[in-house]
Amino acid sequence: MSNPKANVIKLPREHKLLLLDRIRTIIEDHTDAKLGELGAETLLDALLRELGPHVYNQALQDARTTLQQRWTTLEDDLYALEKPLR
Repeated sequence: MSNPKANVIKLPREHKLLLLDRIRTIIEDHTDAKLGELGAETLLDALLRELGPHVYNQALQDARTTLQQRWTTLEDDLYALEKPLR
């Protein structure tokens, strides 16, 4: 059986604390529920595990697109530097 915490994205402590605070605030603002520290951490871990790969893959695709655009621009710049042949 796989460890459910094995694929959780590791966040710096200060980032995790900020996210936990945001999660508790959002839950309290939009529901009648109060979410404790353990509940918020469980929810954050589940969200990171479920959404993390999708966000990560999209970030990679965005990086690929940016690199392709920059490569095209660089390639155009290199062609512009060519000297005409006689």
